[in-house]
Amino acid sequence: QEQLVESGGGLVQPGGSLRLSCAASGFSLDSWNIGWFRRAPGKGREGVSCINESGRETYYADSVKGRFTISKDNGKGMVYLQMNSLKPEDTAVYYCATGAFCTGHVIYGVTNWGKGTLVTVSS
Repeated sequence: QEQLVESGGGLVQPGGSLRLSCAASGFSLDSWNIGWFRRAPGKGREGVSCINESGRETYYADSVKGRFTISKDNGKGMVYLQMNSLKPEDTAVYYCATGAFCTGHVIYGVTNWGKGTLVTVSS
């Protein structure tokens, strides 16, 4: 069974950092573009970042640019989202997804979704 599993969420104070991980089970991430989305309480889903299959091309939403870094380790089958200088407005459930291509920071042609990991930024 093909699955994506996110981890690394939690409660952090404003200005703090977290690293989210996205792991694949039952298939390899090597040939996939990977996107991160988030859904804040009471809001719609928002694309956060996208990385191409080689990991050489990365894209970010303006709201996270300069604070978040997406990376891909094909050898380990992992994708990461390093989140620094976190703000209360970053509070959301974060999801990773495999897809056909990145159009800027949003991935299209999604084939698999993870179940998400909750990030809460609060003092």
